[in-house]
Amino acid sequence: MGTNTSPDAAGNTRPAVALIAGPTASGKSGLAVAYAQQLEARGQRAVIINADSAQVYADLAILSARPTEQEMGRIEHRLFGYIDGAEACSAARWAADARSEIAAAQAASALPILVGGTGLYIRTLLDGIAPIPEIDPAIREAVRAMTVDDAYAALAREDPGSAARLAPADTTRVARALEVVRSTGQTITHWQAHKQGGIGDTVAIKALVLLPPRDWLLARCDRRFAAMLESGALDEVETLLARALHPDLPVMRAIGVPETARLLRGLTSPQQCLADGQLATRQYAKRQYTWFRNQTPADWQRHHEELSDSRRLNFDILFPD
Repeated sequence: MGTNTSPDAAGNTRPAVALIAGPTASGKSGLAVAYAQQLEARGQRAVIINADSAQVYADLAILSARPTEQEMGRIEHRLFGYIDGAEACSAARWAADARSEIAAAQAASALPILVGGTGLYIRTLLDGIAPIPEIDPAIREAVRAMTVDDAYAALAREDPGSAARLAPADTTRVARALEVVRSTGQTITHWQAHKQGGIGDTVAIKALVLLPPRDWLLARCDRRFAAMLESGALDEVETLLARALHPDLPVMRAIGVPETARLLRGLTSPQQCLADGQLATRQYAKRQYTWFRNQTPADWQRHHEELSDSRRLNFDILFPD
């Protein structure tokens, strides 16, 4: 896919957007750079756009595995480390920023290459977001004060469809569905049926989902977290803790931050910190793996092999014109 346009399923020509997605440690970043370099060797400019929720934060260069300048391979990268950790980046905000970067790349005759593992971000960009009005603060406070059992029982009465779809112990989604129906008078399913702002119908997506062997992937997760601890993760989290940010902010809950913070506070040992961080990374990778395997469109290509050397991949096969 070395052109700026590509036909969709109906044969209509649309601006092309490449997408390389998959679980953490699957090799997405290196593959995106190798692909972009091959395109540029052919005279086709490319821009890599981040689609990972941790890599948006300036404070998490190491623990988010953000590509270094050397790893970027002289390819232009956008939306990496551009948000301060004191802010909470929502999927809606990222999608709006990604739309702007995609448009800018296309205006400059460059191919946008989205790369990341945050399914919610990707889905929001392509499908849009539900135009749910602001929730009444009093309703939100009342719902969040309810016990899990009471909230689920109330949801079963007021929005039985959502209750049937959600697990009773899914505290966050149950509370969200209940506060939406109470505040707006409409179910969350109603609002989700009227999504707005998605670009999926206006671009030709050429997607590749990396789903390598699980044993290989999990071993890479373990090695990578160990390498992070050896290459400055402790200093990174120490700097973050010194800012005294609210513990509920996404940057404070990112994989590796709570585990490393416990070590810095003297609440655990280095060995336990390593084990906890590796476990959290593996669990996250497994959730991502399941999501990308089951929730992505059937026409998105899957790559099930190890990415031992992305330079040897045949991109003409992975991204056919």
